[in-house]
Amino acid sequence: MKVTLCAVGRLRKGPEAALIDDYLTRFDRTGRALGLGPARMVEVEDRKGGGMAAEGALLARAVPDGALTCVLDERGQVLTSPEFATRLAGWRDEARDVAFVIGGADGIDAGLRDRADAALSFGAMVWPHMLVRAMLAEQLYRAASILAGAPYHRA
Repeated sequence: MKVTLCAVGRLRKGPEAALIDDYLTRFDRTGRALGLGPARMVEVEDRKGGGMAAEGALLARAVPDGALTCVLDERGQVLTSPEFATRLAGWRDEARDVAFVIGGADGIDAGLRDRADAALSFGAMVWPHMLVRAMLAEQLYRAASILAGAPYHRA
């Protein structure tokens, strides 16, 4: 199952980019034997200033054909890490690729959010959209570790 992280904005080189790359590499390595991965990041940028609607259109085009779409949104479902691992395994077992969609500073266009197959939240707090990338990458690795029976997740 291929995993695509579709996100608004360009992440510059630095500690955040290194952290995301590290967790996605770990996910690919751990998930390979489980049928998870590879994971890739697709960044979109609205250079014309069209707002959330323009970002939504760019994000929709970034989602691979046939992929299950899961938006990261504060109104989404809050899952524990083991629940997320189970959900990810279920999507894999449905033989579907998955695209996680991360909006810009103003969130995700309502039309795109309404068309999504799933919505996930990292809690009631609002997180910076650049930090959400790192949090999602870590949770993907954690999910693969849980499914592999590795000791990374201690709950």
